[in-house]
Amino acid sequence: MDIAIIGGGAAAVGLLDALARAGTSGPVTVFEPSPHLWRGRPYGPDLDSVLVNVPPAIMSIRHGDRDHYAAWLGARATEHMDERLGHPIVPRPLYGRYLEDTAEKAAAELGVRVVESAVVAVTRAGGRLALRTSDGSVHLADQVALCVGGGRPRDHYGLEGTPGYIGDPYPLARTLENVAPDREVMVIGSGLTAIDVVVSLAARGHTGPISLVSRTGMLPYVWQRPGPYRPRHVTVERVQALGEVTLDGLEGLLRAEMAEAGEDLGALVEDLRGAWTEDPVARLRRQLADIDGPEIGRRVVQETAHTVGPHAWRLLGEADRERLRAWSRVATGVASPMVPVNAARLLELFDSGQLSVVRGAAGIGPNAADVVVNAVNPPPHSIPGGAAELAASLVDERLAAPYPSGGLVPADPRVHIVGDLAGDGPFITSGIPGVAAQGAAAARAIGAALT
Repeated sequence: MDIAIIGGGAAAVGLLDALARAGTSGPVTVFEPSPHLWRGRPYGPDLDSVLVNVPPAIMSIRHGDRDHYAAWLGARATEHMDERLGHPIVPRPLYGRYLEDTAEKAAAELGVRVVESAVVAVTRAGGRLALRTSDGSVHLADQVALCVGGGRPRDHYGLEGTPGYIGDPYPLARTLENVAPDREVMVIGSGLTAIDVVVSLAARGHTGPISLVSRTGMLPYVWQRPGPYRPRHVTVERVQALGEVTLDGLEGLLRAEMAEAGEDLGALVEDLRGAWTEDPVARLRRQLADIDGPEIGRRVVQETAHTVGPHAWRLLGEADRERLRAWSRVATGVASPMVPVNAARLLELFDSGQLSVVRGAAGIGPNAADVVVNAVNPPPHSIPGGAAELAASLVDERLAAPYPSGGLVPADPRVHIVGDLAGDGPFITSGIPGVAAQGAAAARAIGAALT
């Protein structure tokens, strides 16, 4: 039976690795038009200042093997050590090499064929599925996995075409190349993408003023130094044992986790609430000073948001989901923190007066600054523009269905979705652990169908 994988980024790598480890048989074809095969948009060639924002143990593309990436990194880890974090934080292009090496090994075992064309439609063809590519070719498959990545930033203020406007910042090596060092730069957003922009400007010797403009002005949390503690209550097994999964039940698991360590959940909740009102620079300074703090609460939330969170989300009722969505900005900030080396650079820029945060921006005009960079993340589960025609064909053929909050869900057992396009996942952008878990689940389903 033929397996087709649409897209060749990190999601495809996780799926291929899982298929190879399972000893899956059957021809595998990967469709990817990008010249940066296996890297996807986030991990292609770029500036060395664009860093992986996560410690190695949470960046393994091999599901269930936390040491896979660290073992690959080996002696290179010492060259990229974040001394405050106590772990290596590498440039994203180097992580892209890890994805390439992992994919190429799996591809060799599976005998993968790569087609350098985009799939624009999937239709039914008797008992099989027909994939039509942009060059008009048709390929038949029995199992299809969509690994097309996420969407692109939206132009909320209608600035497209305005001189000095950068609608999509990546790769920063290209978009910042012509930004003169003394220009005033406004960055729309204050999340991890905005921090990449600011830190990269500073690394290029930028001297002009830089402002972060967003509705909330919230900065992401700062990673604390990872410790040996592994969650014992906030686990997939304990969530399943709840029976009916509710937000109160999940809170009870976290409360038990923290109580066992002698900590109070109420203190963590108050800290999270403070994100709405506390001065962002004071908050950044406090968190940078607390990297070695012994408390486990935030560490548990950060780890389990990407491992247990997607599973728990699918079991929650809609009312509880809405309660969480109201906290989406805070939840994203704590689940996807910034690395200390970037936090320290930001604080230096704030203290020097070169960088500022502007809260509550209702509108941004075309002459707001010499350069305006759109660093607002796309909505969760948004369909990439390049995959819109493909998504429409899947819906028309009733192979997939649109999900109310965005994205697609399979409507046919021969179709699998890995990554942020999966519509039934949480609002937090899929991290590598979540993508790897989805890839492993898709590999199991494909394997079952082939037997």
